[in-house]
Amino acid sequence: MTRPIELWYWPTPNGWKVSIALEEMGLPYELKPVNIGTGEQFQPRFQALSPNGRMPAIVDPDGPDGLPLSIFESGAILQYLGAKSGRFYPRDARGKAEVDQWLFWQVGGLGPMAGQTHHFRQYAPALTADQRHLAYGVRRYTDETNRLYGVLDRRLADREFVAGDYSIADMAIWPWIVPYARQGQDLADFPHVKRWFETLGARPAVQAGRALGAELGRDLARAGREADASRAVLFGQRASR
Repeated sequence: MTRPIELWYWPTPNGWKVSIALEEMGLPYELKPVNIGTGEQFQPRFQALSPNGRMPAIVDPDGPDGLPLSIFESGAILQYLGAKSGRFYPRDARGKAEVDQWLFWQVGGLGPMAGQTHHFRQYAPALTADQRHLAYGVRRYTDETNRLYGVLDRRLADREFVAGDYSIADMAIWPWIVPYARQGQDLADFPHVKRWFETLGARPAVQAGRALGAELGRDLARAGREADASRAVLFGQRASR
């Protein structure tokens, strides 16, 4: 009997990557919410699974050797789940390289740049009284995110998915396009991205993965995510804290 994978999760783009993959692959899982607004990601129990203090993380009670295996970093999780399920992750070297390079493009490029765009456009105005200091950060990251949308649009101009068949690379990228308006982007400027985004968004498993824990995010918003305490938790971390 297959035991469910523990999904340590909060409804954010990085969390959605893994919830979508689990839904698409049909792997049983158990939700373990990690409230990032109250600092649960920094508690010892979670950091034992994710030393970087970032979610998501998983624990597979039935690892490759039959023993439990914990994994942090969403890209590594997607690779593991793809290999475990035998779905959405090629086994041949050429196909795997094709998927991996676009997975890493998201992990090392689109995610961090879009994340900084969110920070400077959405959160930073509440962190400083001198808004003039924000202008460069807003412009820098909004423009770089725009450039990356252009890369993706060109990639999708002559193909349905980013790397051959539908794969974990698509699952990694799609959640970071969801908040495109908050990133200062207009999908009308990127017609191939728009077509791909809408195609994936119509998939039942993508919808289910995106909806997972939606009430948790609403509860956080009602509690006041912009409160000083939450901002300190989300943005004030140093090595000694």
